Amino acid sequence: MDTEPSAGVADGAPQSVHDLVLSGGRVIDPETGLDAVRHIAVDDGRIVAIAEEPLRARRVVDVTGRVVAPGFIDLHSHALTPTSMRLQALDGVTTALELEAGAPWLEGAYRDAALDGRPINYGYSASWAAARMSVMDDLDPRTLTTQLTARMGGRSWGAPGTPDDVRRILDRLESELELGALGIGVLIGYAPDASHREYLDVARLAARYGVPTYTHARHKNSSEPGTALQGIQEVVAVGLGTGAHMHLCHINSTSLQQIDVVTELVGNARAHGVQVTTEAYPYGASMTAIGAPFLHPDNLPRLGITPSHIVHTPTGERPATASRLMQLRAQDPGAPAIIQYLDESRADEQNLLRRALLFDDTMIASDAMPLQSGDGKPLTGTEWPPPADAVTHPRSTGTFARTLRVYVRETGLLTLPEVIRRATLLPARVLERACPDARRKGRVQPGADADLVVFDPLTVHDRSTYEHPTRPSDGFQHVLVGGEFVVRDGEIDLDAMPGRPLRGARG
Repeated sequence: MDTEPSAGVADGAPQSVHDLVLSGGRVIDPETGLDAVRHIAVDDGRIVAIAEEPLRARRVVDVTGRVVAPGFIDLHSHALTPTSMRLQALDGVTTALELEAGAPWLEGAYRDAALDGRPINYGYSASWAAARMSVMDDLDPRTLTTQLTARMGGRSWGAPGTPDDVRRILDRLESELELGALGIGVLIGYAPDASHREYLDVARLAARYGVPTYTHARHKNSSEPGTALQGIQEVVAVGLGTGAHMHLCHINSTSLQQIDVVTELVGNARAHGVQVTTEAYPYGASMTAIGAPFLHPDNLPRLGITPSHIVHTPTGERPATASRLMQLRAQDPGAPAIIQYLDESRADEQNLLRRALLFDDTMIASDAMPLQSGDGKPLTGTEWPPPADAVTHPRSTGTFARTLRVYVRETGLLTLPEVIRRATLLPARVLERACPDARRKGRVQPGADADLVVFDPLTVHDRSTYEHPTRPSDGFQHVLVGGEFVVRDGEIDLDAMPGRPLRGARG
């Protein structure tokens, strides 16, 4: 409820009149540990005061009985169109970053987002996959902006590179870092034949620039060859050898049956000073290009799945045989597919997923996927609501609400402040060395950006399913980006485009 400036203000000395006050909410700041009823004043897009007594403002919004927390920072989103970002805003996200795959053409990505406007903040890493495609396949990175996923299942870009190829790949990545990339995204799981030396050289470059690598590990199998443990061992060893910050993307879907030995390795590496961070999303199924190398029929037994565990999303087909899967991979290797790695209805497999989410300091990140039409064509417009036949993964729209519902309210496996910390402060700290602006994110403190979420922890919940993946979450009453309402009373403001870029210090 909005009130007049003087409403609820105690008698006494005159107070400043602020642009906005969020009044009477339970304020949770993960850095200071504040968890108390407070009043928050916002001026010029930043928090300027947090007080126990009411504050004066031109606009006062009563949030009594609600939690006020920093806006969620999603380190792993492939869905940075306005429509997709509105869906994420309804899931509490105020910053969505494309860091695992990166931007094929960094300058163009930032330019287009600024020209078109974005409802929430955005940013990109330098794309190792795109750099490889441009060198190995002689492609213009500008054309890869809309073709990266479609080409992901191709084999030529993932072939071993010559020393000259690797030098040119590194030169391209360095030019992107000079333009302000937030790190280097390394999809080495899609190019497992790339040399270990090349990955080492990429990490050395990242260390020299003081930015993280965001890695989809080389392997994820449960049995030899190419186990998840081997994939994570490489990341840890490279971090130890270079001093680079190694961020492990979706540790849930790259560890699978080996989550216990993987987390033990990562935990011990951290104890010895290796900077390795992790993220996960709360779903048992993944989504990727059907032509991904690890989805070759010959490899599926080592993943513990069969062709029928894969859903070709443009048609809904579950290939019954290895030969049919090979046909689909050959026809359109970039076609999206849902892969049911873990059956959440089984207690043992649900527990594997939970151990990934509960591992110390694992951040919450969605791995949001681009919206596509029912026939598999990308949706890049600003339509709202999304078309009824739009296809994506439910993690794209429900990751944060689902974590709050399942891990806080239903099971009590995590406390509310801990989930908020994993969704806000920890991601901000991953970014801070590379991006000074991130030091104002992930906090509710004077001087921080007014990227805020207001929600009811007793009712917030995800609505998206595998059958209906674009249903937005419920329970996020207000979402503010830079002090501007993007979500107001649970509804998207279609005119609000306050999103701003996050860029590396060189940009």
